[in-house]
Amino acid sequence: MSLCLAIKMRSIRLSLMIIIMLSLLAACGFKLRGQISSLPFESLYISAPVGHTIGSDLERAVEAGTTTRLVNNIEEAEAILQVLGATNEKSILSLSGGGRVREFQLVFRVRTRLIDRQGIEIVPEDEIALRRILPFLDAQVLAKEAEEKMLYRDMQADAVQQIIWRLSAIKKPE
Repeated sequence: MSLCLAIKMRSIRLSLMIIIMLSLLAACGFKLRGQISSLPFESLYISAPVGHTIGSDLERAVEAGTTTRLVNNIEEAEAILQVLGATNEKSILSLSGGGRVREFQLVFRVRTRLIDRQGIEIVPEDEIALRRILPFLDAQVLAKEAEEKMLYRDMQADAVQQIIWRLSAIKKPE
């Protein structure tokens, strides 16, 4: 009888601890990052550098995750997102004792600004810079090239999400 009572008490304590921990987690304002459902404007035109995939990535993100309508004509747009530049940079981060490269630092930079159809800035020029470290071994040159491309694609996808999140936080001008 006492063993059964001890098990019940332990179960009650565990349940109480879980409830307290969940309450504390909810009280701190924590919530999972969800999808953006809307941007503060009805229609959007995206202007991106020719030959770079960030423009099409942004268009897909807006179409898939928001109620904002993409337009092909600037005159129809309530807002215009200008991608002023998107660059990949690669620099040596560390060398071995023999002077061989051990790590590279990869940087993806994208500059954007948001204007209305009259050309008035809603959001001034902004830059997002993302960095990744690429360990390097001479014996794995081909694999490291593929990994480098994958890291740049990953950084671009992260930058697109950051741009969409920043757009969603804009207060619509009166």
